[in-house]
Amino acid sequence: MAEVHIIGQIIGASKFPNQSLFCKWGIHAGGGWKVISGLKEGQTHVDNPEYEVFSYWCHPIDIHFATKGIQGWPKLHLQVYHQDQFGRSEIYGYGFCHVPTASGNHILDCVTWRPVGSLQDQFVQYFLGGGPQLKNPDLVYSGNDRYRLQTETMGTVHLELGVILRNFDKYGIEC
Repeated sequence: MAEVHIIGQIIGASKFPNQSLFCKWGIHAGGGWKVISGLKEGQTHVDNPEYEVFSYWCHPIDIHFATKGIQGWPKLHLQVYHQDQFGRSEIYGYGFCHVPTASGNHILDCVTWRPVGSLQDQFVQYFLGGGPQLKNPDLVYSGNDRYRLQTETMGTVHLELGVILRNFDKYGIEC
């Protein structure tokens, strides 16, 4: 079987309205993909920079897949949360990006968005926090009904991923 090894890190986030951010992440691959080693999901620590507008996480990603084809190529999906002064967490953004299909080291910027509710929802969100969330987070990377959502742009998550491909030519798989 052909193999894909993804090694890298979630560097951090920028351009979000507030600090004290953390990120939940996951890698989704199609049915023909098998995880040989590594974690498919995780969570970073909370970074609350006092004087900077960039939150640093430097959270490692290391996963090794085996596959029979390129259908269902891995996607990295992200959920960025803000932790307020009372320790409550609210969603600040959803995003996803495709893992590059070329071998080598890649720097990626994953832009994020969040759902926007009604005017009443926005008032409640401003004064009490919280806000609309997706019932099914798989919608972020599947895209079936995503076009129906009303969203607003949020910040950017910065990633550094190294991709190693093995035995693709041996099994006649072209990327």
